[in-house]
Formats: sequence, structure tokens, C-alpha cells
Amino acid sequence: MPEPVPHAIFKTRFFLLAFLLPVFAFLSIGLLERVSNLAPRVTFHTLGGQKLALKALETKPLIVTFWASDCPACIKEVPDLIDLYKQYHPQGLEIIAVTMYYDPPNRIINLVKELQVPYPVALDLNAEIARAFGDIQLIPSTFLIAPDGSVALKKIGTFEPADMKARIETLLKG
Repeated sequence: MPEPVPHAIFKTRFFLLAFLLPVFAFLSIGLLERVSNLAPRVTFHTLGGQKLALKALETKPLIVTFWASDCPACIKEVPDLIDLYKQYHPQGLEIIAVTMYYDPPNRIINLVKELQVPYPVALDLNAEIARAFGDIQLIPSTFLIAPDGSVALKKIGTFEPADMKARIETLLKG
């Protein structure tokens, strides 16, 4: 029959386990957050027939916005995105709009022409890009990606233009 473990040793082992387990869990969550804070490695297929790899755009700030032609908030946000593009694209900002998989391409093409969207618009016909960015379901959803590939901002719903400008300017300064 095994000898009983003295009560003091058991308490010490239990205390160490109870203390260290949450510490290790906290540290591992922190590591996961840092890893998951990186933008996914995707390639966008634009209406113009271009293939744009996100990795190739990482030397500059980048906005990736998910939208649909039947989303009033998305359409309302387009002029703000156009203004950001016109103001900051000469300094390096890139913007890519990603359509939702259910949005008919012909409707997107007509809307992009009507709104005179100057930045690339990508089709996501199989929802691969939406899944890569965390299974986007709610739109508009906007990601500001820093030049190092990290996600500097994830905004579900419309963004505040003044806040976005401040964030872009910070990223452009380095």
C-alpha cells in the first residue's frame, strides 16, 4: 500500500498547479492573440482581372473592407473610403473592397461605375477571403492593416472617418 502524501506537500503541489496553470494559460492566449493579429495571406481577384496578394501590399497601410450592393451602410461608407483613398493613396495607402459571395458580379460592376470607385474591388465568389478574415458575416466590416501585416483595426459596422484618418496618419509616419 502506498504511503500517504503528507498534507503540506499536497497543499504545496496544489498551490503551484493552481497558480502556474492560469499563468501558462494567460501567456499562451497572449501568444495566440499576437499570431491571430496578423492579416491572412490571401490573394484578391479584382473586377479588373488583377490578382493582388495581400503579402505584396504589406509595405503600406491597407484597408480591406467587406461590403455588398444591397447594404445601405456599406453604400453610405463608400464616399468616405473614396475620400481616404484620394487623400492618402499618394502617400502609400491602399484600399481593397471585397464583395460578399452572394452579391451578383453584374450588380457590383454597375455600382462601382455609378459610384466611381477608384480603388480595386475584389470578388469573393466562394467566400474564401471572408472566411480567412474570420468568417465575415456582418457588413460593412473594415480592417486597417499595418505595413508589418498586423491588423491595426477591425471595425464591424461603419467606421468613424476622423478616427480612421488619425490611424492612417499614424501608420504612414511609421
